[in-house]
Amino acid sequence: MGVSLPIYKEDEIMKSNRTTIVFFVIIGIAVCIVLAGLISQAVPKFTASLGGTPEATPLPRDAVAIEIHSSNTKELWLNEVVEDFNSRGFTTSGGRTIVVQAFHVTSGGSYNAIVAGEIQPTIWSPGSRIWLNKANQTWRDRTGRPLVANPESCPATIQVPLVIGMWRPMAEALGWPDKPIGWKDIAGLATNPEGWAAYGHPEWGRFKFGHAHPDFSNSAMLSVISEVYSAAGKTSGLTVEDIKSQAVRDNVGAVEQAIVHYGKWDKWILDKMVERGPEYLHATTTYENNVVDYNRQHANGLRFPLAAIYPRDGTFWVDNPVCILDADWVSDEQKEAAEKFRDFLVSREEQQKAVKWALRPADNSIALGEPIDLAHGAVLSMTPNNVPLLEEPGDEVVGYVSEMWHEVKKKTVCVVLLDRSGSMSGAKIKAAVEGVNLFIDKMNPDDQITVVAFNDQIAELQPAGRVGEVGESLRAQVSSLYAEDGTALYGAVIYAIERVEALRAEYGDERLYGIVLLSDGKNEMSGGPSKMDMLNRLPSGTEAAATKIFTIAYGDDADVELLQTIANRTNALSLTGTEKNITEIYLAISSYF
Repeated sequence: MGVSLPIYKEDEIMKSNRTTIVFFVIIGIAVCIVLAGLISQAVPKFTASLGGTPEATPLPRDAVAIEIHSSNTKELWLNEVVEDFNSRGFTTSGGRTIVVQAFHVTSGGSYNAIVAGEIQPTIWSPGSRIWLNKANQTWRDRTGRPLVANPESCPATIQVPLVIGMWRPMAEALGWPDKPIGWKDIAGLATNPEGWAAYGHPEWGRFKFGHAHPDFSNSAMLSVISEVYSAAGKTSGLTVEDIKSQAVRDNVGAVEQAIVHYGKWDKWILDKMVERGPEYLHATTTYENNVVDYNRQHANGLRFPLAAIYPRDGTFWVDNPVCILDADWVSDEQKEAAEKFRDFLVSREEQQKAVKWALRPADNSIALGEPIDLAHGAVLSMTPNNVPLLEEPGDEVVGYVSEMWHEVKKKTVCVVLLDRSGSMSGAKIKAAVEGVNLFIDKMNPDDQITVVAFNDQIAELQPAGRVGEVGESLRAQVSSLYAEDGTALYGAVIYAIERVEALRAEYGDERLYGIVLLSDGKNEMSGGPSKMDMLNRLPSGTEAAATKIFTIAYGDDADVELLQTIANRTNALSLTGTEKNITEIYLAISSYF
């Protein structure tokens, strides 16, 4: 006898399936709601380096977000403090959760971005009060009121000395760590025709020095002011008359003539020292914590350890003040939230954490120790008690120092290579032209400039020569360019190299030489020089004074790998540009000249 099976009607089966589906949908929605609640209560980690954007982590519901744009000197410590603060769930008096977002920037770069309206931080923490004074003056000129109404309300966060970071054997040849070494010793070494032979090391040749660009970098601006103080024989009370004196100009000029590298910030130069070794660069100005960090992080890759030289004639002990801005974009509730974070940042508990990041806390009662020690290139006994503390000058004096530096700095010879092939048509060529003209504007009047436009032909625009004489006419010629035809990339690079070599023969090695190349495509010329022909003509990257080729990969079709190779082999920088950021790219490259 067969087994009798139940018979189900189709509508009953569908009803059963619908019930099951509805059940699981309800469960799924419930799970999503729970997860969403958990996510909304999770405290995000917000850190952004060099003006980038925070990680895409959702804010808690009804959170009060505050941005701190901070000097990158204290990046690692600040990241830890921010994470600690956000994890504790601090709230405003209205019960809203406070979330801090940290952006790590250069002091000059953040100053420029604030006054240009490109960023609107709640809290600003530049490297020194010089930038705060400068910003307040600019804001008064523009709005009739200061950016920070009460600068005294900006407490110090750290106390870190500006030092000369030098390869340890070279520092020891000068007498480090026992003998005091000053800026006048550096100027004497820079101008001595015997170079290091005067210290028993002829094999090291002439002194090779580098520092960042003072229009962008706090350490660089303070370095130049330190040079002025030393030449004037002062540690305070610097005057405009001091800066204008021939003796000061000559001494600062002597140090600057030893420069083989400028850069947007000191860590870029330190990276090059690590990568290329002492044959490339002998010393750079930086902060004590960077010397310690590079000795720790690159111990196995360094040819020699680095040593921190504390100038005997005085140095700046940067305090990185933390300021809540009195700006229209900062609400009362954000000010309240910012005050809580400011107080947390300078609390003893958080200050103690700075030491492990090689930062001297602003709280002098906190004991110092490893890694701030001789083993890592620092001299713990060097304090403001035995290394004179230089007074931070007012904005007017700083303005005169900057003006004088631009006059005595090492001058530049630069060839700008601009791709105007057919793929550059429309908005691309228009934006690139604006970038090139901005770059020309940023050059010193005594710099030499040549602009070469290329498609399937290579054409040198006229006039070329001293920027102060040809700049206006040359910008007009650049503005008249339009896009057409193919891309003779290899031939254009070779042409620029040969042009620089001819100019070097005319001006000698007392200038900085560079090429700035923008291209949005690949070489399309089959009858011209080959890729190997071009690569074999590149300047030697092992010679500090050799021509550096900065490259810009413009758009999605650019030969990124080739452009990076060109920049890397010549110890320069390769950047990626778009129509939106190309003027910023050219501005950034200008800081390396």
